[in-house]
Amino acid sequence: MTTRNHHPPWREPLKALSGEVSGACGDLGTLLPYVVAAVSMGVLAPTPVFLGFAAGYLLVALCYRLPVAVQPMKALGAVILTGGLSASETAWTGALIGLVLLLLAATPRLTAVARGLPQSVVTGLQAGLGLMLMSMALSLMAGSWAIAIPVLGVLSLSWVWPRGPWALLVVLAALLLGTPGEPLGQSLPPGGAGLSASAVATGVIAQLPLTLLNAVVVAAAVAHSLYPQRGTMVSPRRLAASSGLLNLALAPLGAMPMCHGAGGIAAHHRFGARGIGAPLVMAAVCALAALLGPGVMAWLAAIPEPVIGALLAYAAAELILGRRLFDARADCRPVIGVTAVATLFGGAVIGLAGGLAAERLRVLIRRRRPPRPAGGEKSP
Repeated sequence: MTTRNHHPPWREPLKALSGEVSGACGDLGTLLPYVVAAVSMGVLAPTPVFLGFAAGYLLVALCYRLPVAVQPMKALGAVILTGGLSASETAWTGALIGLVLLLLAATPRLTAVARGLPQSVVTGLQAGLGLMLMSMALSLMAGSWAIAIPVLGVLSLSWVWPRGPWALLVVLAALLLGTPGEPLGQSLPPGGAGLSASAVATGVIAQLPLTLLNAVVVAAAVAHSLYPQRGTMVSPRRLAASSGLLNLALAPLGAMPMCHGAGGIAAHHRFGARGIGAPLVMAAVCALAALLGPGVMAWLAAIPEPVIGALLAYAAAELILGRRLFDARADCRPVIGVTAVATLFGGAVIGLAGGLAAERLRVLIRRRRPPRPAGGEKSP
């Protein structure tokens, strides 16, 4: 006679709830470094930033009913944190990117447009902006390597166990051990308070190619692979539309420019999120942080500069060591290198121009190579 294991009726719902709560924290390693740095440096105010993410996750819950990530725009975040954009320029840049995304979402050729961008140039732009951010991180960590090195050690555990909430643990420990102080913006002023059209153009050029590839085309593909039955709603055009709407409506109000990252979707899933619960949990947590307002600013001001630097180094490493860097063909790597170096020393506009020129040269060289002889024989 066989015996059946009868589980309590509450076990499965409790397991599902636990997965949603755990999965909600899956992308904090991307969100926290940019948000903590931008707020504690005085570039952006905490209330509109957290309200923006609360609205973003609520929109995701209503539109997709899946754990689609809402992340800071990484490339644009690097430009903001390295002093390239003031608060007003960030608002204009976010709104302009939002408008472009909405216009692209209205055309059925969105995927073709996104795939038409040279991937080597986009990868180089991302790496160059990561190098800019790493330079700033090193200057912050130099204030006390005794603090920065242990923090880097904790964050490096993410390479061993990606599912660990390492960034969250670092921030919580810094809040518990830190002493209240002034925001970093007192000693590290961001870009000027005025408005520069060239700065806004730089921000758009830095972020838009990365958003179209990673946060629209690749994000839709990841959603389809993880949720084959329900992921059909997460199309490139819908992702572009929801990202565009969020930025056009909220960036002018002080929210950090946001997008739906492919890595964030995978991170939420890896930690156990499978449905609407995770985005609702994140929306509630971000709304609570927004309600605390000045209290959040006081807490973030207590975080030592070397901890902020270590978090930014963690974010910079993610930008520099992207998967496409290692997947690139051998003849594409010089283009990536030229774009990255030009971006590091000249900014996103120079990097884009240099990368496109290098890519054009690569294509010309490739076309002039003699074709391989038939039958696999080596050419003389």
